[in-house]
Amino acid sequence: MSEVKGKINRNLALELLRVTEAGALAAAPLQGRGNKEAADLRAVEAIREALADVDMKGTVVIGEGEKDKAPMLYFGEQIGNGLEPAVDVAVDPIEGTSLTASGLPGAISVVALAERGSMFTTHVPYMLKLVVGRRARGVIDLDMPVEWNLLRIAGAEGLPVQELTVVVLERERNREIIAQIRDVGARIKLITAGDVAGALEATLEMRSGVHCMMGSGGATEGVLAACAIKTIGGDMQARLFFRDEAEKDVAVKEGHKPNQVLCLDDLCSGTDIFFAATGITSGELLKGVRYEDVYAYTQSMVLRSTSGTMRIVDAYHPIDNLRAKGLLPEQVAVR
Repeated sequence: MSEVKGKINRNLALELLRVTEAGALAAAPLQGRGNKEAADLRAVEAIREALADVDMKGTVVIGEGEKDKAPMLYFGEQIGNGLEPAVDVAVDPIEGTSLTASGLPGAISVVALAERGSMFTTHVPYMLKLVVGRRARGVIDLDMPVEWNLLRIAGAEGLPVQELTVVVLERERNREIIAQIRDVGARIKLITAGDVAGALEATLEMRSGVHCMMGSGGATEGVLAACAIKTIGGDMQARLFFRDEAEKDVAVKEGHKPNQVLCLDDLCSGTDIFFAATGITSGELLKGVRYEDVYAYTQSMVLRSTSGTMRIVDAYHPIDNLRAKGLLPEQVAVR
């Protein structure tokens, strides 16, 4: 990771909000239609077009497409209109493509940015994560056993360990961690997708009732989550997760230490971080896109680190304008 350059002297939060709203509105007409590639393509095109109008010299340092062969905002792509500031951009046009295609809860569109050279970059697809909220900040250690961490988190929360709720991505590779959590007696909330949303639920425990996130998930989602967690005041540790020696070789060639525990400042060392997410399908974190007569409704979360502000933004977008912009196909009926 290169040295962080310069400060961002302008609040880009609302500009990012318009970007994720565009991604969500573009993807929403395809929710429940069984075609995640088509939904992803629409979201990527909408986000790329929206980012082109933002006053910034942006470089995509981590994106989604290389992992799942989706259409992508590719690593190293230059985005924005070329004006200052120079920033790193992490983007997931649809976090939860399978959720969108199946019409299931929790799909969101996500973008984060920070000072140039501040974000962790890798082509390794997965990382192991441990995420907690503000009260448990500073008590976790990814090198320690699951039981040790859960007892520490419970102590920080002032709860018996049996009252903790841990969100875990439901994958075969997380089976051992799931068993260890259950051995301790904590509750588990299994999610089929939505890694960033799961991490945010753990950080915003007062809204979600979730106290912790554990297990392996996407590396892209890990960097995006770290940007949000750093603005909110939670804590996170991560380690690259390798399915084979080839992925470990990728990390070594990138200059990463394979077994290094990555803290928040390793994942995003910036001090001026912006994060925006807009719901595509309704979930516990955000409401999804809803069509109401002449408007489409969206709900978004916008964060900025320097102020520590979290905004939940409800917006109503004229249907005619969305059709004119191509964000709502003519053949999609609204009531």
